[in-house]
Amino acid sequence: MRFLLTDEQQAFARALDTMLGAADTAAAVRAWGAGDHTPGRAVWTRLAEAGVWSLAVPEAYEGVGPLPVETVVAFVELGRHAVPGPLAETAAAGALLSRLAALGHDTPAKRLLPGIVGGGTMATLVVSEPGPPETGSAAPRPEAGSAAPDGPPEAGSARPRPEAASATPDGRAETVGAAPRPEAGSAAPDGPPEAGSAAPRPGALGMALDADAADAVLVVQGEELRLAAGHGPVVRSLDPARRLARPDAGGEPLAVGPAVAEAAGYAARWAALATAAQSLGVGLALLERTVSYVKQRSQFGTPIGSFQAVKHRLADTLLALEFARPLLYGAALTLRTADVAAAKAAAGEAGYAAARTALQLHGAVGYTEELDLSLWLRKARPLRDAWGTPARCRALVLDGLGDRPGGFGG
Repeated sequence: MRFLLTDEQQAFARALDTMLGAADTAAAVRAWGAGDHTPGRAVWTRLAEAGVWSLAVPEAYEGVGPLPVETVVAFVELGRHAVPGPLAETAAAGALLSRLAALGHDTPAKRLLPGIVGGGTMATLVVSEPGPPETGSAAPRPEAGSAAPDGPPEAGSARPRPEAASATPDGRAETVGAAPRPEAGSAAPDGPPEAGSAAPRPGALGMALDADAADAVLVVQGEELRLAAGHGPVVRSLDPARRLARPDAGGEPLAVGPAVAEAAGYAARWAALATAAQSLGVGLALLERTVSYVKQRSQFGTPIGSFQAVKHRLADTLLALEFARPLLYGAALTLRTADVAAAKAAAGEAGYAAARTALQLHGAVGYTEELDLSLWLRKARPLRDAWGTPARCRALVLDGLGDRPGGFGG
C-alpha cells in the first residue's frame, strides 16, 4: 500500500509550522523549565485554537476525532518546534475519557473534555498496570530522574548526566506515565495469574509529567480512574522542560470497573503514538540544524559538510528517520499495540540517533546551554523512553500482543 498525506493534512502541518515558527517556542521552553508556565500556556491556547486538542475527541464532546493520522501530523510539528508541556498526555487523556464514555461512563467526559478541547484544561495522565500479587510483591524501582550510566553528555556539561527515564537493575528504564515494572522473577503484570496465586493488586504509581502545570492529573490504577488532589515535589530531569512529580495517593474517584482498564489501554496507545511522533519531529529538527551547521563550520579551509564521513553520518541519520515515518503513519491507521510499538521503537531510536549525530558534529558548541540546539538534544532520550522504552516496544512486537490492554503500561 502506498500512503501519502492528503492535501488537507499537509496544509494542517504547514499551518502549525508557520504558527509555531512565529511563537518563539525556544523562549517558552526555557521559561517552562524555570517554572514559568505563562509563555507555554499561551502556545497551548494557540494549539487549541488550531484544533490540536480536539483530534482525539469525538464531536459529541466538542472534538473532531478520533483522528490518529492528523494527531501524528500535529505531534511531528510539536516535536520539531520543541513545544513544552504534557502534550502526549493531554491527547491520551482525551482518548481515555472518550473511550470511557463510549463504554458507558460519560460523566468524566462531560466534565473534562470540553475544557481539554478548548485549551482551558491542561491534563496529564499516569497509567499503572496491575502489580504483583500481595504475597510476592516486587522491590521498588529507582525514581525517575536518578542516575543513568549510559546517556549522552547533557548540553552545558562536559560529563555524562542522568536522564529522566533512569536505568534499572534489569536493563530497562522507568518511564514517564507508566508505573514501575516488577523486577525479574516476579509475577508478570500483563499475564494471567498462576493457579492458586493471589489476585493482582494495582501497581505503584509512576511519575506524572508537568503535574505542577496541569489543571487535571488523571491517574489510572487497575480498574480505577481518579483525579489526583496534588503531587509530590518536582524531580530533576535531563530535560528541564519535562518536570516530573509523583501524584498524591487518594483524590476524587471518577470511574471504576473493567471499562477503565480497557480505556486505559486505548489511551496508552495514543500516548505512545503521539510520543513517537514527537521523537520523529525532534530528530528532523536536529538533522535540519546540523546540516545547516556543517555547511558553515570549516576545517582546513573547507566546510566540514563536504567530508565523506560527515556525509555518511548525516545520510544514516536521515535514513533512520525516514524509515520510522511510514511505521508511524501505519500505526496511526491501525492503532494496534504491536504496530504502535514498532513505530515507537523506530522513531524513538531514530530521534535519539539524530541527537547523537547533532552533538558530535556540532562539537564543543553543542554542549553549551546558550545554544538553542540543547532544547532539542535534551528531549530525544526522554521521549525515546517515555510510554515504552525501545526494549519494551520490541518485546510487544515479538509477543504479538495485538490490542490486549495495558501493553504500554510499563
